[in-house]
Amino acid sequence: MTGLMALWLPILLSAVVVFIASSIIHMFTRWHNSDFATLPDEEKVRAALGPLKIPAGDYAVPKPVSMEDMKSSGFAEKHKTGPVVVMTVMTPGPISMSGSLVGWFVFCLVVSLLAGYAAGLTIAPGAAYMTVFRTVSTVTFMGYALAAWPLTIWYKRNLGTTIRGTIDALLFGLLTAGVFGWLWPR
Repeated sequence: MTGLMALWLPILLSAVVVFIASSIIHMFTRWHNSDFATLPDEEKVRAALGPLKIPAGDYAVPKPVSMEDMKSSGFAEKHKTGPVVVMTVMTPGPISMSGSLVGWFVFCLVVSLLAGYAAGLTIAPGAAYMTVFRTVSTVTFMGYALAAWPLTIWYKRNLGTTIRGTIDALLFGLLTAGVFGWLWPR
């Protein structure tokens, strides 16, 4: 067993490495450019939705009010004729990435912390690099990848987006595992 305090450096450094790698992926490659499609006649959609002043949040259209409503012929007809939409509405205003970037870095820290915790419970100081690498890469891959799949399964999120995110997660898991293997207490 390895104490969590002995792992503070690989936890922090791996979060920084993943943050930098993800920034490079999003800023300097076109890898995620197709994650969102452009609506046909976007301006008409904006003109229709804008006056509604929809508060920020997650919405479904049509939205049943109960399980009985979901089974009704009226709901079935709405779903059949469409449109069927699952959407997230964000607060309008100036574009600021700072809150999202801080949130992403905290998430990276949490994933690294949990990977360190799991590895610390199962691996002693002085363990071989590959022993640490296998455990940490598995845990971090799961942390970065698995939450996206239910969005594709249940809400029909674009499969390509989820696959690209899963490949990113594999890279993040390998980078995190490399840092932990390198800095594992001897």
